[in-house]
Amino acid sequence: MTLNPADTDFATHLRDDLPDAVFRPLEPRFLEEPRGLFRGQSGLVLAPRSTDEVATIVRACHRARVGIVPYGGGTGLVGGQVMPEGPAPVILTLDRMTRIRDVFPAENVLVAEAGAILAEVQRAAAEADRLFPLSLASEGSARMGGLLATNAGGVNVLRYGNTRDLVLGIEAVLPDGSIWNGLRRLRKDNTGYDLRGLLIGAEGTLGIITAAALRLFPRLVEAGTALFTVPDPDAALGLLALAGARIGQGISAFELISGQGPRFLIETDCPGRCPLDPIPEWMVLVDLGFAAGTEAQAALADLFEAAFDAGLASDGVVATSEAQRHALWAMREDIPQANRRVGAVSSHDISVPLSLIPEFLRWADARVREIGPFRINAFGHLGDGNLHYNIFPPAGEPRELYAGRRQEVADAVYALVHEMGGSFSAEHGIGRLKTGDLARFADPAKLTAMRAIKSALDPQGIMNPGVIFPA
Repeated sequence: MTLNPADTDFATHLRDDLPDAVFRPLEPRFLEEPRGLFRGQSGLVLAPRSTDEVATIVRACHRARVGIVPYGGGTGLVGGQVMPEGPAPVILTLDRMTRIRDVFPAENVLVAEAGAILAEVQRAAAEADRLFPLSLASEGSARMGGLLATNAGGVNVLRYGNTRDLVLGIEAVLPDGSIWNGLRRLRKDNTGYDLRGLLIGAEGTLGIITAAALRLFPRLVEAGTALFTVPDPDAALGLLALAGARIGQGISAFELISGQGPRFLIETDCPGRCPLDPIPEWMVLVDLGFAAGTEAQAALADLFEAAFDAGLASDGVVATSEAQRHALWAMREDIPQANRRVGAVSSHDISVPLSLIPEFLRWADARVREIGPFRINAFGHLGDGNLHYNIFPPAGEPRELYAGRRQEVADAVYALVHEMGGSFSAEHGIGRLKTGDLARFADPAKLTAMRAIKSALDPQGIMNPGVIFPA
């Protein structure tokens, strides 16, 4: 389907229906994405203040067959927030729709607009003596609309699930400009197709999410963090099983970290630091949280003793203050920044069945090193099977020297993931970066169903053109 540009004539007609304040100058950030893999083209930037104004914009785009690129906090890593080619689109930012509409502490529910920044949602929950558990490195700038659209993961998936699991209802504008008032606060609503689940994770290709009813949880009164030195990923998996048996639902996060990550922190002068010297080849960062009645420090001490006795850990650090907890997490959360400074040849957000992670790491390392003399930084959310498996040039060499090997490396990694029954996109989505991988690895029946849904809801093809499916 051929799209038309958001040109001067289109903008002139749109001004008849919208206040001037909705129209915003084009800023460089609307054309950029964090990895620098795509450069967006200029478009008409619109910043609506309400769901009705979003609907007005979408109806106009539907009539004129103009593409819409939703823009949240700009933190997405697969190019879903920029449109590098095609007719100039409408760039739709919800950064003026930031209200916390309501909080229902007795129901453990918070209703937030899609432009709300994650950290502000967390703060609003805390003010109501509740916890909103979605947590990731970009929480100070990521907006709820983008997090919902990509079904973001983060460090607490092991305990609380992905973003989709934290949402009871949503309000959204569909591709024809109609408003779906699905903002229910119900745990049970078995009334047909799950449109909520469909729009969450659709990356803006099926509609614009404007608000969501989010699940809250009791605040964690007791919390503890520890860093374990483990001999290898097999031992890390054994430690996870041991922790589950001894601590159960108290485990909030369980992160596997290879020694390459902390070494990159030093190389790139990032602030985070590993407290262990020398830096181990493999570590596990464990975070515990309890509502009341359990001492996290005692639970971690018990886990340490049991892990040492079982040969699963040889050293480690237990945080004894909030400052030490923050320092341990700073090491983990600064690793992506260090990765960007080094410059990856190829980055992979993958998941495989939990028990196969050690085997995947052995086989993937061997396959990658057959291609070139790369450095490998593997880290991520071992507790839910999601790893960030990233490939870097040798020390002192720029990634541009190996740019021609990127696809070869990615193909090798994703082929192995597929062989092991895993996913080549665990939490970042498809965006524009992985459309070819989706066509190659997705189940044919699933692809057929997805295309049918896209065609039925968005026959004009105006919603985030080129994302998930090539334009």
